[in-house]
Amino acid sequence: MTPSEEAAPDRRQAADDAFWSLLDAPARHALRTAGHVRTYAPRDFLLRQDDRSDHIFVLRSGCVKVYTDSDTGYRTVLALRRAGDLVGEQSGLNRRPRSASVCSLIEVEALVVPASRFSTILKSSAVIAQAVQQVLSQRLRDADRQRAAIGSASVEARLAELLLHLAERHGCRVVGGSVRIELPLSQEDLAGLVVSSLRTVSRTLEQWRREGILTTGRQVLELADLQALHERSGSSVPPSGLGTRSWQ
Repeated sequence: MTPSEEAAPDRRQAADDAFWSLLDAPARHALRTAGHVRTYAPRDFLLRQDDRSDHIFVLRSGCVKVYTDSDTGYRTVLALRRAGDLVGEQSGLNRRPRSASVCSLIEVEALVVPASRFSTILKSSAVIAQAVQQVLSQRLRDADRQRAAIGSASVEARLAELLLHLAERHGCRVVGGSVRIELPLSQEDLAGLVVSSLRTVSRTLEQWRREGILTTGRQVLELADLQALHERSGSSVPPSGLGTRSWQ
C-alpha cells in the first residue's frame, strides 16, 4: 500500500463501535503496514470452520456471515459483520482450529494481517489491545442479551428487532420512504440469527407481507413500515436514521 493510499479516506462505512473506529491514526497505520488488502467476491470464504489458518481480518467494506455447521448438517448463523469489524481474531491468535466459517454476502474488501504480526502489534500498542478487549466484551454482552431475549421475547419481537438492526446498518431509503436491505440472506439465515425455526420465521414474514409491513424478493427485503416493526419489537427506542460513517 502506497503512502497516498494510507493517507486517503477509504470509501467505506464503519459503525462508531466497530474495531476500526476505536483506533487512533498510529494504530491504524501499524495495522495497514502489517497486512495487505484483499477483495472477496460474493459467497467467497474468508475462513472455513476447522481450518488452522493464522491470520485475522479487518473488514473495509461489505458484509460477511459467520456460521457453524454441526455434524448432523444443521447450520447456525452466529452473526453478521460489516465494515470496520474485526474477524477471526480468537482462533487466529490462539492457533486453534477455526470455530466457525466466514463467508462474504456481498463483495468484501478486507485488511488481512498475519496473526504473528497482529500479536506483536497487540503487545506494543495499548490502543489496539484496548480496542480488541472492548470488541470482545461487547460481543459477550450481545450474546448474553440474545440468550436473555430467547427466554423473554417472542420470535416476532426478535425478528422485528433484527430487521430494524439490518435496516440501520445495511439499509438505504428508496422512493416512497421504504428501506431496502440488499443482502442475500435466506429465511434460514434469519431464523438462525433470531434462534428460531424456519417455519416460524416464514409464517411471521408471510403475515407481515399480508399486512403491508414489508415485501420480499430475490436477495432483498424492503421494509415499508418501520414504525410497525418497532411496535412489534417491543423496544422503547424508536427507529433511528440510516446514517453512515467513513472507514478511514
